[in-house]
Amino acid sequence: MNYEQIAFTEAVKNLQELYGSRIAYERMENGYHEEGFTAAEVDFINNRDSFYMASISQSGYPYIQHRGGPKGFIKVLDDSTIGLVDFSGNKQYISIGNAADNTKVSLILMDYPQKARLKLFADLKIVGISENPELFQQLDPAAYQHKPERMLLFSVKGYSWNCPQHITPRYTLEEIEAAFAERNGYVQSLEDEVRRLRASRDK
Repeated sequence: MNYEQIAFTEAVKNLQELYGSRIAYERMENGYHEEGFTAAEVDFINNRDSFYMASISQSGYPYIQHRGGPKGFIKVLDDSTIGLVDFSGNKQYISIGNAADNTKVSLILMDYPQKARLKLFADLKIVGISENPELFQQLDPAAYQHKPERMLLFSVKGYSWNCPQHITPRYTLEEIEAAFAERNGYVQSLEDEVRRLRASRDK
């Protein structure tokens, strides 16, 4: 999956030449690329709770949308396909409408605590729930409160890991609670001991 061959258009290559980075990026473009996801990409994608998707409108302008859900709501189906259930939202349908004319999209998946970023180029296919009930059962996060409208399948054509520079670590409440669980448990044990000692003193 050669992300660079898609991203490095002639205009991009000309700028790389101008600013002295073309030799390095040419090696990257012509170097070895995995045919599909490795275990690293599978694990990373399957543990996301959000991502950003860019699509192209009839006006020619890109539209970038944030999509979120429970951790694992976007799933790897095979070594080049990921899928998810599309939840009912504000009913603007901009991304879905854009895909009716141009199925090419770009995704960015973030892990803010680890300062990791995975970029993907993909073709988007919209699948009705009734078209493939078995796939819906596989993708639907049943324990999460949502109203499913359709399924989105992404045929990934290229992916690339971005450098961590300038990514500010951010943490969810769940991650913060997990990080402080041991300390909070220790503080709780101390407070319990203080109460026990006070109770025995006051007898």
